[in-house]
Amino acid sequence: MAEQAGTQQAVRRQALPDERGFFGEYGGQFLPPQLEAPFAEITKAYHEIENDAAFIAELRYLRKHFQGRPTPVYHARTLSLANGGAQIYLKREDLNHTGAHKLNHCMGEALLAKYMGKTKVIAETGAGQHGVALATAAAHFGLACEIHMGEVDIVKQAPNVSRMQLLGATVVPVSHGLKTLKEAVDSAFEAYLADYENSIYCIGSVVGPHPFPLMVRDFQRVVGIEAREQFQEMTGNLPDVVEACVGGGSNAIGIFTAFLDDPCELIGVEPLGRGAGVGEHAATMTYGREGIIHGFKCYLLQDDKGEPSPVYSCASGLDYPGVGPEHSYLKDAGRVRYVTCTDDACRDAFFKLSRQEGIIPALESAHAVAHALVKAREMKTGTILVNLSGRGDKDMDYVIENWGIGAD
Repeated sequence: MAEQAGTQQAVRRQALPDERGFFGEYGGQFLPPQLEAPFAEITKAYHEIENDAAFIAELRYLRKHFQGRPTPVYHARTLSLANGGAQIYLKREDLNHTGAHKLNHCMGEALLAKYMGKTKVIAETGAGQHGVALATAAAHFGLACEIHMGEVDIVKQAPNVSRMQLLGATVVPVSHGLKTLKEAVDSAFEAYLADYENSIYCIGSVVGPHPFPLMVRDFQRVVGIEAREQFQEMTGNLPDVVEACVGGGSNAIGIFTAFLDDPCELIGVEPLGRGAGVGEHAATMTYGREGIIHGFKCYLLQDDKGEPSPVYSCASGLDYPGVGPEHSYLKDAGRVRYVTCTDDACRDAFFKLSRQEGIIPALESAHAVAHALVKAREMKTGTILVNLSGRGDKDMDYVIENWGIGAD
């Protein structure tokens, strides 16, 4: 056990990015010359405020009095008993203000924009939760907000589009390519390139050029810090397993970081969608290889020419061909195991959690719940902590249209 703990500690230390933003072989900055100076400005500003007492105090105040943190850990007892295996616990990020974990880093990014004297925030969104969270943060701080979103996702996530607009954000439809998350990132980068003097690009996950994988992870660490303390208070022990869904990977890194030094199994759950065919899934860690996308190096689903492959998932927030560089590092280090979940398994978990616990999860989160049910039956005893990263209000139109409301 001591040897295992020592190995985990080494992984933890090495996972911190170096001064160039690399997590081992992954991460870094691969930018057009025009963006090198703006990203250097963001990096400098973040390192100035990351340990600044006034900045931290304001962020903590907002966490408690605006976001409603800490969010609770909940024992899903009925679901666990019905499943007949290990006991499943949920970190209820669906109860965070705006309904997902995204506000954790959006408040931090918007506060950084204010510190830097910027007047506008720009971002992409897939499921819409990052867009809603950033629009919320922008409204709070009096910043203009521009959200780029693929036309497919605009239709699929209509409630979140309305929420963004209600909060004062401008939603920019993206009509090229597959019209989903990857194209939305492309579009947002172009908008930032055209107006970097007045704006800041607030990336929605632990992806993109340095310092965003570091910065978003640091803002999301609150999830794991809370969950570890809460779980120990509830049970007297650490969880045997910690699970989270992985698209870009912000909610997963947020909870995993607190347990990297502990003897807990960490599992990231990717979307297998409709199957293993090209364009039928977004299981980057399972089927991808090293590549560069959106200014950073990571595992990447790509064709023979190195171009990003088309991706698909019923969960719009997971349909991205890349993944966070720290996840790529943790996979190679063997500290986190990455598995897959199909749309069908996601659907079943969505309805089970809704019917058996009265909690309607986001489709992204339902991927993690689905695998936790499988893992719990395999374990038979013990405990599993799942990061329930968001609530399912945004997915209701899609669910009813495609699956109805009477699933058994």
